[in-house]
Amino acid sequence: MRFLADESCGFAVVRALRSAGFDVVAVAEVVPRALDEAVIELAVLEDRIVLTEDKDFGQLVYGSGRPSSGVILLRFPGRARSSIPEAVLRVVNEQGARLAGAFTIVQPGRLRIRRL
Repeated sequence: MRFLADESCGFAVVRALRSAGFDVVAVAEVVPRALDEAVIELAVLEDRIVLTEDKDFGQLVYGSGRPSSGVILLRFPGRARSSIPEAVLRVVNEQGARLAGAFTIVQPGRLRIRRL
């Protein structure tokens, strides 16, 4: 699986996924300050799943009907932020191909996967 980490996604997630052998491009490294629409377009072009903490991606995918290779929305309160990298790795390893073409919401102790 290939991922595109939005700038709202903590870099600890990028490092954790890269350490586990996943192909992860960070928006901050390739197109800093890109608009959300450009991030979605880049992800589709490169067949990558977007990793984000920005709820606006839900509006882009559902409200605007933009094509998407998949989105993983991370919703963790401040006190649980340190567990995000581990949670993402667990979800990616356990759910695998189910994440492609889906809108996935990861929260502490909760996972929702909805096909796009």
